[in-house]
Amino acid sequence: MKDLDKIILQCKNKERIAQKKLYDFYSPLFYSICLRYIKDTIEAEDVLVQGFFKIFNKIDQYKDAGSFEGWMKRIIINESLMFLRQRKNFHLSLEQDEIDVVQTENIQANIQYKELLSLLNQLPDGYRTVFNLNVIEGYKHREIAEKLNISINTSKSQLIQAKKKLQALIKKKHSYKSGT
Repeated sequence: MKDLDKIILQCKNKERIAQKKLYDFYSPLFYSICLRYIKDTIEAEDVLVQGFFKIFNKIDQYKDAGSFEGWMKRIIINESLMFLRQRKNFHLSLEQDEIDVVQTENIQANIQYKELLSLLNQLPDGYRTVFNLNVIEGYKHREIAEKLNISINTSKSQLIQAKKKLQALIKKKHSYKSGT
């Protein structure tokens, strides 16, 4: 984005035109992040708007240290997690009998974004949230545990279960396509 420093300064001065430029440029990216956590498109849009509201209200806290996009992204992810905790009766699924036996298989590396989003939306909220935070966002299990107020082992088991469910969904989809 051209002149990002200038736009940030203008946003700090509450200039609406600059806020709109920032929103227009980053909203597609951040909306896709919201959709990875929240299945419902209208709820994801609400979280996106709430996230930008928080970005504009807290922009003075950004001190030019690190990536501005990364700073905003953390706010959007935290808003998504807060939504899940507050409004969706967020709970993590745990299938204890399935945790011990994990066979990893290669998942196609070339899954299109829409296909991935469709597959992620079929996962329970807990699986999907931990998968997003770990695999896509790069958070460590310790960080996930702190963010979600769960144990590190619960984070790890949620990720294992998410991967197993995704593998099963991919196998099912590809066997359906091939007619077997």
